[in-house]
Amino acid sequence: MNVTLPGFDYRRVRVADDVALNIAVAGSGTPIVLLHGFPQTHLMWRHVATELAAHHTVLCPDLRGYGDSDKPAAAGTDTYAKRTMAADIVTAAAELGHDRFALAGHDRGALVAFRAGLDHPATITHLACLDVLPTLDMWEVMRGVDAAVGFHLYLMAQPPGLPERMIAASADAFFAHFLDQWTNDPVAIPAEIRAAYLDACRAAVPSIVADYRASATVDLDHDRADRASGTRLSMPVTVLQQDWGAALGYDAVALWSGWAADLDHRTVTSGHFMAEEAPTEITAALRDLLRR
Repeated sequence: MNVTLPGFDYRRVRVADDVALNIAVAGSGTPIVLLHGFPQTHLMWRHVATELAAHHTVLCPDLRGYGDSDKPAAAGTDTYAKRTMAADIVTAAAELGHDRFALAGHDRGALVAFRAGLDHPATITHLACLDVLPTLDMWEVMRGVDAAVGFHLYLMAQPPGLPERMIAASADAFFAHFLDQWTNDPVAIPAEIRAAYLDACRAAVPSIVADYRASATVDLDHDRADRASGTRLSMPVTVLQQDWGAALGYDAVALWSGWAADLDHRTVTSGHFMAEEAPTEITAALRDLLRR
């Protein structure tokens, strides 16, 4: 069964010669783009997107390499660099008539959103990042046994070949591990949604690994260059996170403040999949952001 967002139309929008994105679109008013995380698709926004569409034009794409969007073979690290994936989103929104828009992302989508905010400040009006740190900060705080929760980051950072073979050999078990371990409320991801996520991930192992591998290579280079040059996010920024700082020993507000002057940082009592586990809270936070 093909699960879709109720009330949304679906478009395929070409963003590069070899890449078209699958995008769900609904509503009218000022636009907001919602980017999904791992191991999910645009379906993770099903509750929040429906609420926001009452007053906004809402675009929910599958990122390149995920879901029903195209999955080009990685010709190099740039194919799945967050800079490239951010440019996809800016191009897709423009193709749909939106030269300026708010942008919210969760997990991997939040890293794409972060890069879009830095690279396209005249385009991104408001920015929300859910349950991540910027790539450079993430690697700097991942240390010791408490960082074992991020074992997949190290696995998929390895050179091409072994990670892809290992994950493909037990894809459902690998991706289901995160859906199980990172969810406080399993009911928040019902069986048909879980099955859709696993089906999508099983079909996208090489591109998912390439996305993560980029975060251990080219994405770090881009973040380092921006830190060295003092580039910061110029738009209003909302960050919604679990209390990872307490677990891993860092000050999340201080780290994010280094990137964003106009920052609203909130700790959410939820599992990692907060748009599904705490949709009312996430929707309210995004509405607050759009009023700033």
